Amino acid sequence: MSALQTVGVSKNFGGVLALSDVSIAVEKGARHLIIGPNGAGKTTLFNMLSGTFSASSGQMLLWGKDITSLPPYERARLGMARTFQITQLFSRLSVSENVMLALHAARGGDLSVYRPMKGDRLLLQGAADMLARWELSHIADQAANTISYGQKRQVDLMLALVGQPSVLLLDEPTAGLSAAEVVRVADMIRSLPRDMTVLMIEHDMDIAFGFADRVTVMNQGQVIVEGDVAAIRNNAEVAAIYLGED
Repeated sequence: MSALQTVGVSKNFGGVLALSDVSIAVEKGARHLIIGPNGAGKTTLFNMLSGTFSASSGQMLLWGKDITSLPPYERARLGMARTFQITQLFSRLSVSENVMLALHAARGGDLSVYRPMKGDRLLLQGAADMLARWELSHIADQAANTISYGQKRQVDLMLALVGQPSVLLLDEPTAGLSAAEVVRVADMIRSLPRDMTVLMIEHDMDIAFGFADRVTVMNQGQVIVEGDVAAIRNNAEVAAIYLGED
């Protein structure tokens, strides 16, 4: 059984076909990469998989369960998490408070009762443990809007991991980072447990090909080719259109 699967998925926006008959199977424990030029439909596909967009047609399966019509929170309960191109932090709260909120939500708690959480020792310790594990303790008390962009990306990834998802969607996790920050985020991704299935969109081909064991190439809303890294590297169409080679 595939961890995540799309079967003939399409998406129309006001008559504009953004995705057309996309079928992808992501196997359990895979590091599966999606590449393609801007406008290829990659993020639209992620938005459909996570429930932000509905499918115009086709089917999506998570661990064999049809999730096509499920809202995002139901998909999260089934083990799916994702990051976004733009970080989703509460900017005026501290990094530690953002982690506490994520932990509270992972417990099934109501986010409207934030104030009493500050006295919850389990949440405080859980946040401290998460930050220490990912070597981010030094920014725990800083407001999220004061940390660097690279640190925000690291925190965003950490928050996606709070609920220990079985399937993780990473939408360009190294976009806009400095060389040093790219290394740090790439190290975080490589350290993820192998029983966690990861589907990633990434433009940095060095990072992407160093991470992936399976690659799907998209263009104009369609899957063009799929294969292992070696096959994609040696594919003439991919080299010409997606990797900027003649």
